[in-house]
Amino acid sequence: MPLKTLALEEPSINLTSMLDVVLNLIIFFMISTQFIQDERQYDVKLPTVSEATALSGQPDEIVVNIAANGSLQVKGTSLGSPELELLLKTARERFPGQAVIVRADGDGKYQPVMDVLAVCRRVGIRNVSLANRLSGTTP
Repeated sequence: MPLKTLALEEPSINLTSMLDVVLNLIIFFMISTQFIQDERQYDVKLPTVSEATALSGQPDEIVVNIAANGSLQVKGTSLGSPELELLLKTARERFPGQAVIVRADGDGKYQPVMDVLAVCRRVGIRNVSLANRLSGTTP
């Protein structure tokens, strides 16, 4: 008894749905650019404020430098532990996710590093990093 053999179908890719999605995206972007132009068509004098803070976005990290003798510096200003605590406390009040980077001299004592970490813990800063560099790289 002879067996019927059918010719195998060649595989093909149906691009219809992909083209539909691409065309919908093109239409969406064309319409959204029109909204941006309409927003600027009115000449509006915006009000002014005396103080402004950012509505979103993260502030830069606070970098605490610890010299070999244990002195602390933030943004080029020498600070003691009470001043550092006040600075970090106000920074955390402004932004709860404030980050702190501790950069300590490799030949210095370990106690000042622990003091800075304790200050960060007291004020509630949890995003603390210890700066380092790879061996063999120049400072």
